[in-house]
Amino acid sequence: MRPGAAALAAFLSLGLGGCGVDSPDAQVEFAVQGAYSGTISPQSRYAFIGSIQHGGSLWDVQQRERLYNWNHQEGAYSNLVAADFSPDGDYAVTAGQRDLVLWEVSSGLAQGFWNAPGGIQDVALAADGSFALLGLDDHTAVYFDIKNGGVRQTFFHEGPVRAVDLSDDGQLALTGGDDNLARLWDLSRGAELLSVGHGNGVNTVALAPNGRYAFSAGQLDKAVIWDTSSGEILQTLSGPATFASQRLTYTAARFSPASDRLLTGSSAGLIQLWDIRSGEELRRWKAHLRDPFRPTGATIYGLGFGDNGRFYALASNGYLNILR
Repeated sequence: MRPGAAALAAFLSLGLGGCGVDSPDAQVEFAVQGAYSGTISPQSRYAFIGSIQHGGSLWDVQQRERLYNWNHQEGAYSNLVAADFSPDGDYAVTAGQRDLVLWEVSSGLAQGFWNAPGGIQDVALAADGSFALLGLDDHTAVYFDIKNGGVRQTFFHEGPVRAVDLSDDGQLALTGGDDNLARLWDLSRGAELLSVGHGNGVNTVALAPNGRYAFSAGQLDKAVIWDTSSGEILQTLSGPATFASQRLTYTAARFSPASDRLLTGSSAGLIQLWDIRSGEELRRWKAHLRDPFRPTGATIYGLGFGDNGRFYALASNGYLNILR
């Protein structure tokens, strides 16, 4: 091995820890020239991708086929920057920079079109598609009545709100902003319950289905799992222990249906499976690259837990990774 290669191998082993890195079991191309956004339904039955070349589309994950084209203007392709499914998977919301559309998944039909009160950074959809939480560039997150119109609650940060999520029961909202804080909110009262600080802007957040756990990660900073009742940090998944872990940016996260495991994805195409209670890393994979010798990148946009030990990861290069 050349000296330079040996140094590189040592650096990679430092950054990736003890687990071996697996390749996807299979991959399916959803977008030829990559994507602006993507997400997977909670049951991993559907996937949405906001492609660079052909706008938005809904896919059947199991059949690996496109079901509907979803764009915000008839006869034109939309640049869709964010999307989410409702917890039951019956509805989806897609967001452009200044507008959003609610869709019925079964029929593929639009249920409502709305202009946003600010530039949209992220979106989360509540049960039965009644409300959407929008993270905006005007330093707020708004809880929006997506079926009837109108803002129900406004949550404030001291910087653009880059990441949002909602609890399945509709009681909690989680927001992450450029003020280096992840904030937990009571949706009924609009009151802040807890905040967790990071060393950089918070770009990824997630709430567990049972509402007991939250995940938040700062860009090029630590990622943590914490208790939504007390704010106590339960597990730190990355941090300043090494240069390599310090430089890891998590871009997606999803808790398992039983709230006992966590999938995370990074800007470098790394996908990791974690045990919530112990903080142990159980598995890791590297997303498929379009050209391994001239990689174009594979930032992870969406993650999903499937049946029979399968996991899914949707990447910016337009590929759905099927993991086992």
